[in-house]
Amino acid sequence: MTEQAAPPIAPEILDFYTHTIDEGQRLIDAADGRLELLRTQELLRRHLPPAPARVLDIGGGPGVHARWLTDDTYAVHLVDPVPRHVEEARQIDGVTAERGDARALTAADDSYDVALLLGPLYHLLDREDRLRALREARRVVRPGGLVAAAAIGRYASLFEHTATTWLGTKPRVRESVADILASGIHEPGRKGFTAAYFHTADQLADEMTAAGLDCLSVYGIEGPSWGALKAAELHGGERIEEDSPLFAAALEAARLADAYPALLAASSHMLAVAYV
Repeated sequence: MTEQAAPPIAPEILDFYTHTIDEGQRLIDAADGRLELLRTQELLRRHLPPAPARVLDIGGGPGVHARWLTDDTYAVHLVDPVPRHVEEARQIDGVTAERGDARALTAADDSYDVALLLGPLYHLLDREDRLRALREARRVVRPGGLVAAAAIGRYASLFEHTATTWLGTKPRVRESVADILASGIHEPGRKGFTAAYFHTADQLADEMTAAGLDCLSVYGIEGPSWGALKAAELHGGERIEEDSPLFAAALEAARLADAYPALLAASSHMLAVAYV
């Protein structure tokens, strides 16, 4: 596939993922990140078609999900706007990758069995941009194929900064959290994160439907206990492994919560799945 011109990405988002955070390590190092990864795998495997289906990993970062998908023998092509991510993804055996924009994919109509958007909705602040990305995912997936999209939960920053204790000790953090709760937007230029949108479950479902996607389910990825897991690891000073009782309890809480939509609000991230 021919490399495309640099996509229009806000400089602060590019800088954040190039210099501030290692997105690959986020899902491997911290206990709440590993819970997110494990649950995302678990939820997607409920819905993915059999391998070797073709998967387009849109906004796939450095390829954390592409790696396990190729290990499961799926054929994965990754698209991401951050050059660092694309270069890292290209080092994974079996993964192809290009720099691109979720709102204007180069893929042909009906050319993939699955489209994953496990990141783009985080940083598209305008609803119309999010709908464009979802419609593009729908366009490139064959009839009967799967589209899955992740979103940051509206209340994630409230729970996170309770776990870090910054909510009660840093006024600027409290102001930022209050603004996100009211508007869903982490404003560009604000310290601590980068420009981002935080969904409610109803908003995520509505946007999937507005993009023409049917047979919708929305899951809470980490469930209601991820904040307790984060706090215990952060303040205990020791890595919490997957075989620890606390990690096991948080994982079971997430699984039990699947049946209760009211608990979606407690997850740090949500996953919406739909068939084309």
